[in-house]
Amino acid sequence: MITAKTLNEEEFFYGHKACAGCGGSLAVRIALKVLGEKAVAVLPAGCMSAVGFNYPQLCFSNNAIISTFAGTASMMTGILTGLKARGINDAQVVGFAGDGGTADIGLQALSGTIDRNDNVLYICYDNEAYMNTGIQKSSLTPFGARTTTTPAGHNVRGNLRQKKNLFEIIAAHDIPYAATASVGYIQDFINKVEKASKIRGTKFIHVIAPCPTGWGVKTDETIDVAKEIVDTGLLYLAEYENGKFHITHKPKEFSDVSAYIKRQARFRHLTDEDIALIIEGRDAKWKKIQEEWN
Repeated sequence: MITAKTLNEEEFFYGHKACAGCGGSLAVRIALKVLGEKAVAVLPAGCMSAVGFNYPQLCFSNNAIISTFAGTASMMTGILTGLKARGINDAQVVGFAGDGGTADIGLQALSGTIDRNDNVLYICYDNEAYMNTGIQKSSLTPFGARTTTTPAGHNVRGNLRQKKNLFEIIAAHDIPYAATASVGYIQDFINKVEKASKIRGTKFIHVIAPCPTGWGVKTDETIDVAKEIVDTGLLYLAEYENGKFHITHKPKEFSDVSAYIKRQARFRHLTDEDIALIIEGRDAKWKKIQEEWN
């Protein structure tokens, strides 16, 4: 098992132009260190392509390419086919796409790839909005969050929609392996990337990767808030494999949801009643998990 002590010391994603405290860049960096030099990375329009491909500087030391916004998964299929045609069977094709590029714009291509069961790994780094283009709402933006397209003021309350349950939507395809993760629990993320790399067929990991700019937290708080979202129970760390769900980390006691929310500028307009609704939704979800998964 790969641990922080045995993790590859070579860097495959470095010198990029990501904002200080970027959770997405950490997810990409760690995943590539697990997958190694033979990984071929595909990235659509989004934060990681914007910060990683700056002419004349390429911030990937392994093979990497920008895909169309909607076509991450389909381009992965094409690359896999090309590698096979050249007799290269030991490369890991991996996609890194944001929440908008996955749950919204790229979902159709991803669904098709899963249907074909192509041997690729798709990693969604979820910063809960279209951060690269100005912090617009995506379908993975949580309830109540303020974005530039879901403003908050006297007459509006931020995003009025619940976050799409992407993990279970992907699992409904009966994919060989899917998981949720957080950069706040790096060892758990490392374990899941390593495990996915050894499974044949399509694999999917949905990793929470806070954006200090969009979330309204300090640049040195990324790991703290990424850990808190798990500790509060607002994100569950889980796997889907062999047709079954299971939790990989269960807090003994949930930490304070109110404290987690109020430290983020995107939620500061929320009332105690709003927070109570969020807690109610969390409790309902965990009740369902306990009744149906275990």
